Amino acid sequence: MCGLVAYWSGQDNRDEPATWMGFELLEGAYDTRQCIRVLDGLGHQLGHQPVTVIWDNLGAHHAGDLQAWAAAQSWLVLEYLPSYAPELDPVEGLWANLKGCELANRCCTDRRELIATAQVGSIRVRRDPDLLRSFLAGTGLTL
Repeated sequence: MCGLVAYWSGQDNRDEPATWMGFELLEGAYDTRQCIRVLDGLGHQLGHQPVTVIWDNLGAHHAGDLQAWAAAQSWLVLEYLPSYAPELDPVEGLWANLKGCELANRCCTDRRELIATAQVGSIRVRRDPDLLRSFLAGTGLTL
């Protein structure tokens, strides 16, 4: 599973931050090629407006091919959380929420049921900007 949570300042600095969430399920592991594909999709979704992606230290996030690709994207800046700091990652709030709601005490019979259940949860979360903002607030970080 891949989850992205994006925040940006509202039209007026007093406004709540705007939110966006991306969610994808993939068979197998996310490698460099998949990470580039996800970032490219993010760029298209956000109209290639300037964005800083802050993510964890998964090995694929540091791969040379990904770094080279990112350096060629004028709209994209990559930053990394400190190692072993999930409490600073808003996406951890997404995972905890899915595990506490749709996936709580659920024993899916197969991968298809798991994927469908996770997708239902991602739709619920995506439709609730206040919930998405709570994931950022839970880290203690601000825009």
